[in-house]
Amino acid sequence: MMGGTLPPVDDVTTIAQLDVDPYPIYTRMRAETPIVRVASVKRIFVTKAAECRAVKDDPVTFSSDDPNTPMKPAFEAHTLMRKDGAEHKRERDAMMPAFGPKPIMQVWQPLYRQIAEEYLDRLPKDGIVDLHRDLSEPVASRILAHILGIPEATDEEMARWSQTLIDGAGNFGWQDAPFAATRIVNAEMNALFAREAERRRAAPDVSALSVMVNADDPIDWSQIAANIKIAIGGGINEPRDALSTIVYGLLTNPEQLAALKQSGDWGAAFEEGVRWVAPIQVSSRLVTTDTELGGYDIPAGDTVMTIQASANWDEDIYDHPERFDVFRSVTHHQSFGFGPHHCAGAHISRRTVGAVMLPMLFERFPNMTLPDPSVVQWRGFGFRGPINLPVRLGG
Repeated sequence: MMGGTLPPVDDVTTIAQLDVDPYPIYTRMRAETPIVRVASVKRIFVTKAAECRAVKDDPVTFSSDDPNTPMKPAFEAHTLMRKDGAEHKRERDAMMPAFGPKPIMQVWQPLYRQIAEEYLDRLPKDGIVDLHRDLSEPVASRILAHILGIPEATDEEMARWSQTLIDGAGNFGWQDAPFAATRIVNAEMNALFAREAERRRAAPDVSALSVMVNADDPIDWSQIAANIKIAIGGGINEPRDALSTIVYGLLTNPEQLAALKQSGDWGAAFEEGVRWVAPIQVSSRLVTTDTELGGYDIPAGDTVMTIQASANWDEDIYDHPERFDVFRSVTHHQSFGFGPHHCAGAHISRRTVGAVMLPMLFERFPNMTLPDPSVVQWRGFGFRGPINLPVRLGG
């Protein structure tokens, strides 16, 4: 029986404000209302690290199976991201062999190195180059197309599909236009997946699509397609935005960049970049039973939203969390989640962006500069990163 205090209501914060710059809002919330119902999003925000972790660690009370999420119409499926228990495990396990240590080290990392070399060669050497558009996005698109088993998809298609799915899944205002756009890209993806599945059946490989369609006990085709779409939705923006964020952080902190060139500890830059600006900023969970969180009563049937972006800036854990600092003594973060829904692509991002691209990029262009950091724009509430990165490569 609940009889305590319900979370306070924030009826001022808008989705547009969260899209443009959520960090000052989260800083205020952590200090004043760490558990707060945000009317515009129709969710209870959880902004402190301890409570975010508590939610993720209790999938029984805080279920991923949230029927009120825009993800279902966006993906035209009840995806594994919104499932729990055995059902979630079966669908996740269906494609996990493609993300295992052996294919990463033997196939995906060497292929990523080859792709990175090719795309670095393409960059114009003179003038200003938008590194986000011309490197971060197409490289992330190309390697993911191979990992998923759909290499026929172009870089442009992969990036457009990903962003459209992200916009639909983050359409918490339930506007018509983002869902109209997802209907178009779902039709395009469905047609290509069907063609590529036939190729993978005829010539199996270690890609996710091949692993799923050639399994001894395959999951339903509708869920195979949904799995691939989920990977497209999150598998481009995460490494793309991580790379651009880290490059921005290093170019605006040249003493840190100089130290990394000496130490070779590019992994520290990767972890700090995804902590500083989490590519996946928030996650929703359905409350299955009356419970208590952070001193507040949370009724069954409500939806809480863990704000990873805010947890990663929690002053209880990090000194000056607003600073990009590769020398931090505390390096753990919540950007890849915990438990059954821990990000499947985390290890691939670490072994590609962190271990391959960062050292290769700064070795190739040791004099690269960011002439005007103020022109870099950052966007996104559900998924966040820079949308441009105009650098001068410097030969």
